[in-house]
Amino acid sequence: MTSFIINAQVSQAVPELWRQDRECAFCQIIYRAAHAYRIYEDNLLIAFLDILPLRPGHTLIVPKIHCSRVSELPPEYAAALGKAISRISKALTKAVDNTALNVVCNQEYAQVVPHVHYHIVPAPRLTSLPAGLGSGDLNQETALTAGDMHRKEYELRDDLDEDDAHALVERIKAHL
Repeated sequence: MTSFIINAQVSQAVPELWRQDRECAFCQIIYRAAHAYRIYEDNLLIAFLDILPLRPGHTLIVPKIHCSRVSELPPEYAAALGKAISRISKALTKAVDNTALNVVCNQEYAQVVPHVHYHIVPAPRLTSLPAGLGSGDLNQETALTAGDMHRKEYELRDDLDEDDAHALVERIKAHL
């Protein structure tokens, strides 16, 4: 009986949603062909640290199907992402001791990897700005605009440090 069922499936086309893009950086992470600092994973999605973080804790949440547009994401994946965003955001705020976050999902515009993904980025603290954004920039005479601050933060991005990544993953996981 089992062989009959298997044989009936052999010539069937693979559903489009099950296909992965071998060139996609996120598909490579999903199938462990590329390394990532994994924070959370279930049968529908994966969460990991961004390798070029805007700030410590910058996390990506990615569905395990290759879909380029959030507007085309199947409902079960969208629901799973919504639940994971809330859960991981809560853990991240505790791990970095900062409740201020940006949660972003781009579609085509500003989407570097054409695979649906959400960014969860801890917001900057005005009391502890990155090097190059010193507190002197915040006095009334030289106050930064939000655009200036974003531009300078982007310019200061650096590769994720392996030791820092391991420690951060453990702190976030402790709160999941």
